[in-house]
Amino acid sequence: MAIISKESLLKVLTAFNPWWKTGVVSPMQSKTYKRFAYHEAMKRLGQMDIRRTAILTGTRRVGKTTILYQMIEALLNEDTAPQKIVYVSLDHPMLKLAGFSDILECYHESIYAEQDCFYFFDEVQYASDWDKWLKTIYDIQPSTKVVATGSASPALVKGNQESGAGRWSIIQVPTMSFYEYCDLLNVAQPKLPDNLKITPLMGKSQQERTQIMLQLSKVQNHFSRYLRVGGFPELALAGNDIMAQQVMREDVVDKVLKRDLPSLYNIRNATELERIFLYLCNVSSNIVSIEAISRELNGVSRPTVENYIQYLESANLIYQSWPVNMAGKKVLKASPKIYIADAAIRNAVLMDDSFLTDPVQMGQIVETAVYKHVAAFYYQQGASVGYYRGGRKGKEIDIVVDYPRMKNILIEVKYREGAQIAGDDAIAELCSEASAAILVTKSPSDFGIQSTTNGGNVVRIPAFAFLYLLGHAEKNGHRELG
Repeated sequence: MAIISKESLLKVLTAFNPWWKTGVVSPMQSKTYKRFAYHEAMKRLGQMDIRRTAILTGTRRVGKTTILYQMIEALLNEDTAPQKIVYVSLDHPMLKLAGFSDILECYHESIYAEQDCFYFFDEVQYASDWDKWLKTIYDIQPSTKVVATGSASPALVKGNQESGAGRWSIIQVPTMSFYEYCDLLNVAQPKLPDNLKITPLMGKSQQERTQIMLQLSKVQNHFSRYLRVGGFPELALAGNDIMAQQVMREDVVDKVLKRDLPSLYNIRNATELERIFLYLCNVSSNIVSIEAISRELNGVSRPTVENYIQYLESANLIYQSWPVNMAGKKVLKASPKIYIADAAIRNAVLMDDSFLTDPVQMGQIVETAVYKHVAAFYYQQGASVGYYRGGRKGKEIDIVVDYPRMKNILIEVKYREGAQIAGDDAIAELCSEASAAILVTKSPSDFGIQSTTNGGNVVRIPAFAFLYLLGHAEKNGHRELG
């Protein structure tokens, strides 16, 4: 006997799919601004030669559900019959109880009997045996197209490996880039060539570079607020930054730590999870030791710390950056650097705006933002993004883009006035062996090319300009810095 009656189930589905009656998506749901991930998802949906289910993954409030509504709106604008499109929020209590079988049976019996339809599943990981159902739909309904979202990426990756191999592709939806933030807020856009990339700045004259920086200065004054609240579309548009940070704590962090992760991973003591996340907020951009965390938190066991860090990464709240080899140089004992997924999350959790005047904190926050941008930029590009620490003095390069068969890209963040590179710094010693070396600086006047004693060159570029140019390159379809 079904737990939920078909009548009750149909009422919920009808409420979620108003276009069955109206033929349109509400502007409150679809919104006008489209994330980069929307365009990637639409490409997957439109592919005819290679059939794939698209799964969007990212933390809460990054706009995954909005992207689904925008895709539905695009289909309706292409004259797709409204009844052929069904949106299902698997986070809804009644739909959780019903399960895939009852939901799809209700839809096809009551709304649309054929198989040439579009399924949009929101927060798919909450459905029992979701991966097996996606496999079944793919295998026996070849005319059906599926797009899904999920906030727990390892669960989705595991499902992809076990049931989805060759059937679906995962699209990462990170928090907004600085470029997207400026675009969303209609900031006066710098006039830049579409083909402008970062490393070719080396080949331009200083006068040409100056003209580019004059254009980029239009967005400079928006950088501090971006670091405070900018990664989440709805919160970036909010008129009250204090309220935006409160919503971030409650919706982005608390719901994940107190509800989502305990539910997904059967965590009985959410307090330890919260303590570990708070600790990581304080050390974002630093190399962390599992043993040190265990000691600092009064004996939380090492396995618990390791597991909870994996869970936090699964919820897209943190990144782990691992050491990479550099031209045969010995790498010191492997421990990860931890980055909070968005600097704004860290600031909201710690409730401390003093970072704006604290050079050490600002350095950590800017490095966190740079890592997030670089990791998102190179996602799906066959490159890993880590760090280097080694050599005789154990010196570090903050971020290394590691290509399998190409030279690496080296990025060092020195967010302070008059930042210098010493001759024995790792980036100075290794830049001639890399395809590019970039020093991310603070001052808008601190840009240009710095030659090193070993004959290499380092591009010096202010943080706001570097992050904006990354987004500009992504917007124009460029998937590398050079």
